[in-house]
Amino acid sequence: MSICLAASAGGHLSELLELKESWQGREHFYVTTSEVVVGRLNDAGRVYVVGEANRRQPLRMLAMLVRCIWVVLRERPDVVISTGAAAGCLTCMLAKMMGAKLIWIDSLANIDRLSMSGGIVRRFADLFLVQWEHLAERYADVEYLGTVL
Repeated sequence: MSICLAASAGGHLSELLELKESWQGREHFYVTTSEVVVGRLNDAGRVYVVGEANRRQPLRMLAMLVRCIWVVLRERPDVVISTGAAAGCLTCMLAKMMGAKLIWIDSLANIDRLSMSGGIVRRFADLFLVQWEHLAERYADVEYLGTVL
């Protein structure tokens, strides 16, 4: 089983790495957005940097999409675990089209509503987790199991 761990550099990646023992001993690789964090991911042989982008940067977003397509086609993950944001969302959508199972963990920073990326991924995630109990009560197909940090 190949596990893809997709998260933007910064808080999203920090939250994802708190769950590290979940994939220890299994084949895995990372998709992230900045070369700066590659050193933190020394437990994996493969780290793919797809660049930073957001919805206000359509050309950068297109470049990120192309890089994510390349990674998903090359690696063909069985499972994607992501905490967001754009790079995680794109990786999830592409991997789902290839038959992967998706686990999305919406960021702890999203107190009042789901993140924009989470709102997109929620429609096709196999497991969608939030870190605030009241969000699980507010949205269908969303679960609360506790906080990551």
